[in-house]
Amino acid sequence: MKAKKELLLTTFICLLPILAGVALYDALPETIATHFGVNGEENGWSSRAFAVFGIPGIMAGANLLVQLALSTDPKKKNMSPVLRTISIWVTPLLSVLVSAALLGHALGYDMHIETAAPLLTGLLFLVIGNYLPKTKQSYTMGIRLPWTLASEENWNRTHRVAGFLWVLSGVAIVCFSLMHWWSTGLFLTLVVIMIFAPCIYSYLLYRKGI
Repeated sequence: MKAKKELLLTTFICLLPILAGVALYDALPETIATHFGVNGEENGWSSRAFAVFGIPGIMAGANLLVQLALSTDPKKKNMSPVLRTISIWVTPLLSVLVSAALLGHALGYDMHIETAAPLLTGLLFLVIGNYLPKTKQSYTMGIRLPWTLASEENWNRTHRVAGFLWVLSGVAIVCFSLMHWWSTGLFLTLVVIMIFAPCIYSYLLYRKGI
């Protein structure tokens, strides 16, 4: 019952921006910027209808997939309550924030997207990284490799390293975004380190029989 209520509530919040879009529809331009560079400049556009209806709809679909994955995980009892909460609510919040930013920008307001987007991303990485070491084996959360799922010690060691890297990367992203020292290359470099360094470390442990 709780899962159904969460699904209905989060889906409703994902679709909530449609109400604002409909109310503002006549004031919005026919074409709306929906993608921006790291400097905040527009570099991708969509129709007004897609910005108002399509983006919240896509977010609602993504929310359904997340909820399905969480509810069918054979090890769902091992899930970190905090990471589960983040997983459930991040998509609805993104739907509201993204739609607000796009609609506000389309109406001529300065939404500071070039600062807000990396700042929020960095904070999210920081929070997730703080809880990764406390995450138990799961098929939907954490670094799910054959050897981490087969060995609890491998899982725990890998997630301690991953947690440190995610927190460090999150802090770096927050600092760089506030100081406007930002680039796509820097972001991708940090993401590659966050993802692949723990995987390599985990594999090395596996080769040692851990």
